[in-house]
Amino acid sequence: MSTFTAGEELPPLSVRVTREQLVRYAGASLDFNPIHWNEEFAKSVGLPDVIGHGMLTMALGARMITDWLGDPGRLAEYFTRFTRPVVVPNDTEGALVEFSAKVAKVNEDGTARVDVTAKFDGKSVLGKAQAIVRP
Repeated sequence: MSTFTAGEELPPLSVRVTREQLVRYAGASLDFNPIHWNEEFAKSVGLPDVIGHGMLTMALGARMITDWLGDPGRLAEYFTRFTRPVVVPNDTEGALVEFSAKVAKVNEDGTARVDVTAKFDGKSVLGKAQAIVRP
């Protein structure tokens, strides 16, 4: 059984989100909202450009946690608020999203709360992103 230490930092994860990934995610999630692929539409509704799916950003944060745990079944809960969009340019580099996390609290039952930070362009894109993980 693994144990957690409060204050322990997870290995960071940096991901470049591209328009190609948005198309693939739209197909997998069946979320074909044009704000995620149509630049003209996105701008017509007040966005600066095409934006990434919030759930994709959330999933990338979960990937960082499950990579660290070594077993996705040990991720018991995961929740967040979407606070700012990830604007994805129409180029090959895409948008750089940087994830970090640390064990915030170890509970008596051996589970732990992990606080996740996701930043794009130096600003947080997820609010109060937290996971409960099992030993």
